[in-house]
Amino acid sequence: MPDKSTASEAAANAITAESTAAPGQTVSTRKIYAVVKYGDPVLEKPAQTIGKFDSELAELAEDMFATMYAAQGIGLAAPQIGKNIRLTVVDVTSGKNPEAKIVLVNPEIIAAEGEKREEEGCLSIPGFRGYVVRPQFVTIKAQDAKGEPFEIRGEDLLARAFCHEIDHLNGILFLQHLSMLKRDLIRRKIKKLKKQGEW
Repeated sequence: MPDKSTASEAAANAITAESTAAPGQTVSTRKIYAVVKYGDPVLEKPAQTIGKFDSELAELAEDMFATMYAAQGIGLAAPQIGKNIRLTVVDVTSGKNPEAKIVLVNPEIIAAEGEKREEEGCLSIPGFRGYVVRPQFVTIKAQDAKGEPFEIRGEDLLARAFCHEIDHLNGILFLQHLSMLKRDLIRRKIKKLKKQGEW
């Protein structure tokens, strides 16, 4: 899910990004993945449950944060980088607050309240936005990157980001929440962009 204030696309190819470190600390290198665009079948398949919690999964989650920040997003699901697993990362502060980073493994919505209609976009459908009704509050049950279970409640933008990213894990894109007219209009525009080699 892109940051509402920007609509930038992700890097076209996977590259590496170095995080800055204080003197005497090691600098970690993060992989920046290409964000899969609408039309790729991985985006419309339910993702597989994760059962193995290891350093590889933790590294992937950190690479996903780096990819999300590079694309100026606030949420990213593993299918958006071509990995069909139930992993998503969310940070509604766009990296401004390190404590706001949330890793959700095998997440499920266990409670939802209220309704809010807001404009939404998607890193996998760059340049297109639409109004989507989502719950105003949601409670999520998930595991962290170490496999520890937890529950978290989100409100407004955080609730929206949770719902959007969990939809990705279920093979659902925000387009499916739009009116048929709006959805068809966006699909036609994307088809035209594909013909022109711009998608």
